[in-house]
Amino acid sequence: MEYERHYVWTIPLRIFHWVFALSFAGLVVTGLYIHWPWTNTMLEGTNRFPMATMRDIHFQLGYYFIASTLLRYYLLFFGNKQERFTDFFPISLRNIKSIPKTIVHYLYLSEEHEEKLGHNCYAGLFFCFIFFLSFIQIISGLYLLYPESPLWQKIGAAFFCTQQYARLVHYFSTYLFLMFTIAHIYIVIWNDLKGTNSITSSIINGFKFFPKKEKP
Repeated sequence: MEYERHYVWTIPLRIFHWVFALSFAGLVVTGLYIHWPWTNTMLEGTNRFPMATMRDIHFQLGYYFIASTLLRYYLLFFGNKQERFTDFFPISLRNIKSIPKTIVHYLYLSEEHEEKLGHNCYAGLFFCFIFFLSFIQIISGLYLLYPESPLWQKIGAAFFCTQQYARLVHYFSTYLFLMFTIAHIYIVIWNDLKGTNSITSSIINGFKFFPKKEKP
């Protein structure tokens, strides 16, 4: 069978993906340390202060996370066809109708599903949630980082009332992100094993492969 190569993901999208993923991984490690430090706050016999170091790394990674998220928001409107929200958000009848078929396909109950160059709408549902969750993490994080700022006091209070509620939301949202990450990795591996689209390599080089007879 002959395959055609399609350029799906642009360089900005791939930059977003890896900066977002790597910054999130670092934020999880440093964030959990801040919540529950597994070393003393001062290392005995040294002048090292692990908590301050972890907090500094956490804050810096937070800005990478914010930058990558804003880039993805931009691509939702100004990216290529596959990167725009109109292609995979559940806002059209075609996209909505494809969701049950995709779920049944992922459950190994049917081989029938919609082939798309970009994300399917089932993935779009999860991305809608992640884009919203990213927004909440950013707002709560900046509210906690700048408690003395009149601007962030107003914004944070409007969303979370107190800093304690913001901290609670910020902490538990991390676990929702981790649940999404596990599901995302599973589906990517599943697609690579069952499909022929080279979904894993596509987020590195931007290209996917489809049989010539298929026109997604």
